[in-house]
Amino acid sequence: MLHMPWLRRYHLLRNWLWVFAFILLLGPSAQPPTDSFERIRAYTRQIEFDYIDWGLRALGLKIGQAALGVETYISEDDSHTIVMDYLDMVARIQQAEGDLRRIYTDPNVEDVEAATADLGAELDDLYAQRQRLGPLAEAVFQSQLSATVSDLGFTPGGQPLPPVLYRSTPLPWALVVSPREVIQQEANISLQVELNVEDHVVLEGDIEAGLDMSALVVPVGGIGFYPTMIAQTTNLNWMSEVVAHEWIHNFLTLRPLGVLYTQSPELRTINETVASIAGKEIGGQLLLRYYPEFYVPPPPPSPPQTGNDEAPPGPPPEPPAFDFRAEMRETRETADELLLEGRIEEAEEYMEARRLIFWENGYQIRKLNQAYFAFYGAYADQPGGAAGEDPIGEAVRQVWADSNSVFDFVNSMSWVTSVDGLMQLAYGEANLLDEGVVYLG
Repeated sequence: MLHMPWLRRYHLLRNWLWVFAFILLLGPSAQPPTDSFERIRAYTRQIEFDYIDWGLRALGLKIGQAALGVETYISEDDSHTIVMDYLDMVARIQQAEGDLRRIYTDPNVEDVEAATADLGAELDDLYAQRQRLGPLAEAVFQSQLSATVSDLGFTPGGQPLPPVLYRSTPLPWALVVSPREVIQQEANISLQVELNVEDHVVLEGDIEAGLDMSALVVPVGGIGFYPTMIAQTTNLNWMSEVVAHEWIHNFLTLRPLGVLYTQSPELRTINETVASIAGKEIGGQLLLRYYPEFYVPPPPPSPPQTGNDEAPPGPPPEPPAFDFRAEMRETRETADELLLEGRIEEAEEYMEARRLIFWENGYQIRKLNQAYFAFYGAYADQPGGAAGEDPIGEAVRQVWADSNSVFDFVNSMSWVTSVDGLMQLAYGEANLLDEGVVYLG
């Protein structure tokens, strides 16, 4: 009996190594080797992010954690404290780093070294604390998410497959490239973390001038590699949702929908929309169980309108505030119409004019072009926004509305292999969801 915990860990580590090798072949930079993709890579080969090196180091750290298994001996109260202490430490690091940047850019500071000495020492101490506490906080949070997805029906064998593994880390940038004549993701290439905005602008300009395409470098919050990569944050609600979102990508990678992620823009949108919906639901359930003080319940449904209701007396309603999602949807739909008519330059001038309107209303979008919509339009878990008039997102949301649970939803969607299959599942075969039957598109 004394050897059983180690036997279980041995089998778990063996599973991790198998899954890591499998997902490595389907890594986030893997795309069909089209001619246009290779022409784009001529501009990025020297500055692409090295996932293999990062993955080997991260997996080695996770295997070391699993061998210790410390999180299995920590009480629920202590687990809560560890995660909250870690988030507080990240907040202090971010505050100190911000103070350091301000000192270096303040023209009134004559002796920068003297002014930053104490702050630098404080940061060194905080970085050392993060190196010690970070892996433990991740192990605790992984255990909490594993228990959550198990409760939700994702682990009939008792262990999530793949196991929940994530690493908080500085994330690579994503270079997104679209043709100018249509909004469509032609490439999504991960770039080195160290690149700055000036590097981004130069790269975008070189690709646009050399290939006559639309390019944009964007930040990402998480990457469904293995272990998944999550940006450091102090927001527990965001972290819960994103860690769950990226694990759903891992879950789908072992099923047809995930395998086909890069096969078409439509399948990518289906993948991202499924992960967004499920990530929000699973992340919310994790908070409800372990951090109820942070849980925000979804808004109640609006009461049905009978048509005979009279508006209550009172002052006239306030003029609506700037509605980002509605305005972005209008921008996307108009740009699509202009491009469909072949008016490419007019569409680009229109998008730039709209960017200035967003900027004036507090949304600091650096560049609004075809590549912007090709990237952000794939996340269609809510109506409107960058997806525009999107039947795919609407169909995925319909499947979610008809599903009995988040597991039923993800399981049903994981077997979809085409847009036709999605439409049949959402509308033509909706009754199968209630019977627990999975439609293979």
